[in-house]
Amino acid sequence: MTLYFTQDHEWISVEGDHATVGITDYAQAQLGDVVFVEVPPAGTEVTKGKEAAVVESVKAASDVYAPVSGTVTEANSELEADSSLVNSSPEGSGWFFKLTLSDPAELEGLMDETAYKAFVAGL
Repeated sequence: MTLYFTQDHEWISVEGDHATVGITDYAQAQLGDVVFVEVPPAGTEVTKGKEAAVVESVKAASDVYAPVSGTVTEANSELEADSSLVNSSPEGSGWFFKLTLSDPAELEGLMDETAYKAFVAGL
């Protein structure tokens, strides 16, 4: 399993041609208490860099962008009942959706954990 990050503060955990996507701890801390999450249903085609989900907090609403293109295989239904999972475990049980990659080469433009930490430190 390999972990990548985007400049928009999404993470993607990749195993083979399957991946899990969510927002980073930094992103959830900036949002504050998450009150609503809208995730794409299974079968949805997502495109790298385009809106894939929505997260709303007491501070703001924000789009979540697809770090890569692919087909959603599973949405995290737990978030409908308990959106606070995004705050308590953003890079664990607060994941947004799983997908099958349509172009694994799109991973090449993403950051590894070390690069992402350096990016966040510079903000």
